[in-house]
This record gives sequence, C-alpha cells and structure tokens, in this order.
Amino acid sequence: MFVNGLALVGLVRGTSMIPMNLFVGILQVVTPFYLIFTAHGDQGVIVGASGLFLFGFTYLYVAMNNAFSLDGTGLGWFCLFVAIAACVYSYWNFANYAALSPGDHDVGYLLGVLWASWAVLWLLFWFVLGLGKTGLTRFTGAWCAAQGIYTGLVPAIILLNIPSAITSTLPIVIGAVSLATFIIFLVMLKPRWAAVDAVAPPPTAYSGA
Repeated sequence: MFVNGLALVGLVRGTSMIPMNLFVGILQVVTPFYLIFTAHGDQGVIVGASGLFLFGFTYLYVAMNNAFSLDGTGLGWFCLFVAIAACVYSYWNFANYAALSPGDHDVGYLLGVLWASWAVLWLLFWFVLGLGKTGLTRFTGAWCAAQGIYTGLVPAIILLNIPSAITSTLPIVIGAVSLATFIIFLVMLKPRWAAVDAVAPPPTAYSGA
C-alpha cells in the first residue's frame, strides 16, 4: 500500500513497483487458502480470511497491469467491486458479527474502522482508473501511502505484540488520523475532478502518476 501510494505520487517509477505487488499479492492469496483449508469449519476463521483475497487480487492485478502495460479501467472497476465488499466487512465488524469478533468488541470496532478506510481508498482508485479522474491521482497516492502506515503497519504491530493496546480508544484514534490525513492532503494537493483527455491513450495502472 505504501509503495503503490508512492507510485501514484511519482516517487516510485516505472516497473519498480511490480516485485512488491507480486510478493504481497501472492502471499495474500496463498495465506487465506491455507487458513480456510485448515479452519476445520470455523466460520470466524473462514470469513476473516476471505477478506485477504480482496487485497491479494488487487495487488496481483496492479502487478499485471504494470508488467504488461494493460488498460487500467478493468482494475478500476474491480476496485469499485472491492470497495462495496469492504463496506460489508466494515459493517460486519462494527455490528460485532459473531463469526468475526466473538466477544471482542474492541477488535471488531478496530477492523470496522480499517475496512471503512480501505473502502474509501478503493473508491478513489475507481475514480482514478475506472472513470479516468486523473486529477485525483496525487491525492489518492498520498493518502494511500499514509494508510499503509496507520491502517497497515501500526495495527499489525499492535495486534502481534501489544494486544493490551486494543481498547475502544484505538479505533477512534486511527479513524481520526485517517480523516485528518484525508483533509490535510485534500487542502495541500488541491485535487481536481478532471477526466482523461478524450484523445489521450487509456490509463494503465498508474499512468496518472
């Protein structure tokens, strides 16, 4: 997420982003398969693991688009589908859907905030790639890179090593940081609701960067 965001901003250039997308994409497709096949019917594990496929297929799609210079509209419309699915996962977690957060409301709220943030991010990718709103490219990239830190790195460290820090305050803090960075980049970068020039070639994965 961090590398892809920097690619949209223009700091990561050309095909140098492909290896990371392949590494992460393959990992996030193989891992949920393993978790599901070894879940022994545990619905919580199965539902939770299924969300990883949304990330895995997105990363692999990005890698293929950049490797083969494909038209980016297919990826863009796939991002709309993923954004809708992310809203469902967010709702399930906020509603403390028993299969996802049995008796642990704080974890459910945290994941609900994360999925909501990711849903907005995938929606921005749909605007940029699916609808050709390239005036939003740098804004989307900056927010994507930032989300790689506070919705990826920070929650992962806490979930792995500091479970006591998962309180009702943490989702509020992450949600506030997500909203704050959204507004800050909106003011700083002044994105434009601009469409691709009709005579321009169709966008590839990150042609607007």
